[in-house]
Amino acid sequence: MKSERLLSLDVLRGITIVGMILVNNPGTWESVYAPLRHAEWNGLTPTDLVFPFFMFIMGVSMSFALSRFDHHFSRSFITKLVRRTVILFLLGLFLSWFSLVCAGVEQPFSQIRILGVLQRLALAYFFGSLLIMSVRRPANLAWISAIILIGYIVLLALGNGFELSEQNIIAVTDRTLFGETHLYREWLPDGGRIFFDPEGLLSTLPCIAQVIIGYFCGNILREKTEIHHRLLQISILGIVLLFAGWLLSYGCPLNKKVWSPTFVLVTCGFASLFLVLLTWLIDIRKKQKWAYPFHVFGTNPLFIYVVAGVLATLLEVITVSGISLQGKVYTSILLILPDAYLASLIYGLLFIGFNYLIVWGLYKKRIFIKI
Repeated sequence: MKSERLLSLDVLRGITIVGMILVNNPGTWESVYAPLRHAEWNGLTPTDLVFPFFMFIMGVSMSFALSRFDHHFSRSFITKLVRRTVILFLLGLFLSWFSLVCAGVEQPFSQIRILGVLQRLALAYFFGSLLIMSVRRPANLAWISAIILIGYIVLLALGNGFELSEQNIIAVTDRTLFGETHLYREWLPDGGRIFFDPEGLLSTLPCIAQVIIGYFCGNILREKTEIHHRLLQISILGIVLLFAGWLLSYGCPLNKKVWSPTFVLVTCGFASLFLVLLTWLIDIRKKQKWAYPFHVFGTNPLFIYVVAGVLATLLEVITVSGISLQGKVYTSILLILPDAYLASLIYGLLFIGFNYLIVWGLYKKRIFIKI
């Protein structure tokens, strides 16, 4: 098995993108199965694994992509780094702007959300790449990751970081830098809302550590040793991260919305073990037929994520007889399946199927859109 191209990595990326699209597009937010919801504050659900998995995968992929630069800040590296960062960030702004325009907001730029999923990916990719290229010794990168996580937990402890309130240091930082009109409004358990962005600028710091951990796993996969030995190394690392995060969570809660250090450790542990499972199953045992749809999604992941965001907005704003297309489809499913939760899930799966047709058409024509 050649480590230069792992089908399992594409499949894991595809599974993650499918998960991201599914949890963002139920038939109705009032009827969503518990595993497809984020934890309200502290805690962890399967849905909370999706975004950090993609962050981890980005780090693994960076190990393969950056290896050709050999820690040299060449012109081609700087160009690629800046171009991809800017494109990702602008695409995130575009999705926010597009939803505001479709909602009829007269001055969308005055309310555009500065931060978001793609913006966080852009920042983590940029600073993670700079650190990786600047530090030659892997041991030093490990220390830098530890310093980032320890420093971040100190900030959370001193700045009400574990409280869901506008006094949280994450909310204070974003409000000071961007203003309230450019922030996400987070729901409170009592139904109220506050200005608190779950993709805040300060909470992007631990994401850099998440990318570096993924990079470590990618380095192990690229080693010239026997594949089973490499997978054993990653498995041990994953188990250590998982148990360390779980044990430390008694003092530092697992929390996606602040991206707590224990959340980084646990999700990286799960992601590395899942990568080992898929590599063993797909690349070693050659059990690949079931993974074909996920492989297709994994070849154009960020492109289809953006397309899905645009399509979801259009389905919400285009109306027929005063009802949105999304509502029409969901209501039609309800007529066949009276269970609202099941109907909501079926809508999400149909939406994934529609997006699959798009990305499958590109795959058949060997069109891979790099973002």
